Amino acid sequence: MELIRAVDAGEVHFDEATDVVVVGLGVAGTSAVIGARQSGADVLAVERSGGPGGTSAQSGGLIYLGGGTDLQTACGFEDSTENMAAFLRAALGPGVDEDRVEAYCEGSPDHFDWLVSIGVPFRASFCDEPNRESADDAGLLFSGGEDSYPFDELAVPVPRGHKPQFVDSAGGFLMERLGAAVSTSGARVVADAGADALIVDDGVVVGVLVRTDEGPRAIRARGGVILATGGFIHNEAMVAEYCPQAHIPDPAWRIGTPNDDGRGIRMGAGAGAAATRLDSFECALPLGPPHRMARGILVNRHGQRFINEDAYTGRIGFHALRDNDGFVYMITDDVIHERNPIGLRIGYAAATAEELATELGLPPEALARTVREYNEAAARGDDPAFHKRAPFLQPIGAPPASGIGAIDLRVDHGAIYATFTLGGLVTDPDGAALDDEGQRVSGLYAVGRTAASLAAHHYASGISLGDGSFFGRRAGRDAASRARGDRSSL
Repeated sequence: MELIRAVDAGEVHFDEATDVVVVGLGVAGTSAVIGARQSGADVLAVERSGGPGGTSAQSGGLIYLGGGTDLQTACGFEDSTENMAAFLRAALGPGVDEDRVEAYCEGSPDHFDWLVSIGVPFRASFCDEPNRESADDAGLLFSGGEDSYPFDELAVPVPRGHKPQFVDSAGGFLMERLGAAVSTSGARVVADAGADALIVDDGVVVGVLVRTDEGPRAIRARGGVILATGGFIHNEAMVAEYCPQAHIPDPAWRIGTPNDDGRGIRMGAGAGAAATRLDSFECALPLGPPHRMARGILVNRHGQRFINEDAYTGRIGFHALRDNDGFVYMITDDVIHERNPIGLRIGYAAATAEELATELGLPPEALARTVREYNEAAARGDDPAFHKRAPFLQPIGAPPASGIGAIDLRVDHGAIYATFTLGGLVTDPDGAALDDEGQRVSGLYAVGRTAASLAAHHYASGISLGDGSFFGRRAGRDAASRARGDRSSL
């Protein structure tokens, strides 16, 4: 990674000063601005595009929250911080940051109330189609495989995908509401401006160099600089460096804007912050809606199953891409398969599994054995190999089906492998950046995908907007508190 070295304060003349500078106005940055302003700080926000939005505006709008939010209760679900934490530790690991997970789960109900208080509405209705945002404006759904193996045995399954009240994808609507809250907060926003480098004084981050239409400016930040510039999925050099070559995702399905170029990570590292898990990424391979499509089975190049097909699509995609090099077929039939919004179609058909395997270039005996053993298990209503739930167990190719078929889900044959990065700067529960020794880099914060995600190695839909807004708000408050201390010493 090519670092962006910090500039010494002795080499610059500050053009202006404020309490807190926020760089980037996605969900994390806007939440940081609002949190800092609510704590009484003067705030200057710098955004490379024309206004708030970023990758957050392109998302489905799911916010992962739980522990007993008002929305969960209104929809008839009981949750607790302990139950939520048990799921997240298992689902997002290995190697989750226990302190940050604990803070997130304990503060989740209050954070939901905060979102409502700043103008983000939610309709108290449960959507039973999991893994993606509801097609209507229903506000709650399963979004991370909580109700599938192995997590249904590790924690009580409770839906935690909170979607703002908007039909279908709600990311743009969410950012409209957060942008409006920024506009009324009294913060100053400088759009179409980029941060070039951090400014340090004896190891303390004291400001940032900003490039504007009027020219470069050096801005002093009494409380701190909050980096919320996104991840690095569109930085080809960083992706090539940190993702194994065979696993580099197709650029067509990389989730992010061109501004997800790793700049904030490189700036933070250039000021002494540590980075971690830069090789971690999310990769969703959607099999629906409808979730009934999971009645088929997924096989690799060896004609073998490798996961329970009713699992979270991010978990399916991750293992399909990382462990099987994106060489995957879904085996199904004309009874199980149905028309679906994402356009999955049966591309191969045969009378028997052996004939289908020959057409697919798979080992005929292996695929026939896989289908036979699966069908026997499905007929019993049990899946001892991968523990797919009974509602999704249905023999494949059995009457009244006319035969057996396959859907091509290979990564190099047009299937959707939607990816984005999870690694970034190491932070504490208040969003403060840490160095290699675990100590704060004084005056520096990182939130959203600029920081290492709560999702250490696996993901659950809604975590990006959840931890971005949650830790963004906390970073804004902490930087504001630091600014008050700085002012009191003047």
